[in-house]
Amino acid sequence: VRDVATGWSDGSRGDSTSHRRWKEKILEILAEIQAPLSLLMLRLCNWALLKLLNRLFLGVQLHRGQLEMVLRAARMPNVPLVFLSTHKSQLDGLLLTFLLFSQGLGVPRMTVGSQACSPRLRALLARLGAIFLPSRMEQAPSDQEEGLLGAVLATYVEEVLRSRQPLLIFLEEPPVALRLSAPAQQWLAMVYRAVRDGAVPDVLLVPVGIAYDVIP
Repeated sequence: VRDVATGWSDGSRGDSTSHRRWKEKILEILAEIQAPLSLLMLRLCNWALLKLLNRLFLGVQLHRGQLEMVLRAARMPNVPLVFLSTHKSQLDGLLLTFLLFSQGLGVPRMTVGSQACSPRLRALLARLGAIFLPSRMEQAPSDQEEGLLGAVLATYVEEVLRSRQPLLIFLEEPPVALRLSAPAQQWLAMVYRAVRDGAVPDVLLVPVGIAYDVIP
């Protein structure tokens, strides 16, 4: 990140004004990517989601065989988990977070791509563990800006994996299309890069999914 930032202008490595400027930009990018987790918000949403599920669905079934596979993967030492899921409904992220959290697997860092959401929903999802692609990445930024955005985001993903926080990547955006979405390609590329560059020795890709009788 430092190499990219100080490469903006020749001879800026010892310039305190330049350092302060790119540090402010980096903090601005990080604020777009994530927010601190709120345990209180997690507990409130856990309670509220139980109420919501009882009203929306006649029943929710958890596949025992798949759960055992996920728990077995979580017990592997020093290997970060990357959950890969299809995306059929806007409820998928909340449901998967709720189910994984309720099984003692921690709060997955749920990746969010380009789907539009209100500022309030974005703030709520960020407090529940969501991480966002910076909006400027989807708006054809300049080469300099794209270089800094990419470096900060790649470093962030490396730190998430290195700290063994589960990462949840949706492969499409609803409505379901039979192809990998552009945000999914970006997130997967960063996971691949983290392994390729030796930031983590390996990752464990775990397929998970939700099926609905009727998609809400």
